[in-house]
Amino acid sequence: MTYRVTKKAESQRQKLAAMRRGADAARMAEPAPDYPRELPELRREIIIIDHDFGERMHRLALYKSDRVDCYRVEIDGKPWKARIGWSQILAGLRKSMPRVGAA
Repeated sequence: MTYRVTKKAESQRQKLAAMRRGADAARMAEPAPDYPRELPELRREIIIIDHDFGERMHRLALYKSDRVDCYRVEIDGKPWKARIGWSQILAGLRKSMPRVGAA
């Protein structure tokens, strides 16, 4: 059994359909959007210089991966992760830095 469609509901459907047609026509009249440019192979680079125990320098190279929000990471030229997100990179970086007591 189907429900009866009231006049008010039918007029609302027609109004929404007309608005949809108008929005589609306006979108089609505009020029096509520019697609995002091709991302470079090396997307980000983090250089850490640690002065606590002598001067040590580490370089994190973040390369593009098969997902736009993930990276392939190399640390000092050695592969670390094949695909990892920005938050996980920062968490791993935070965990790898030793804590130093206050003087």
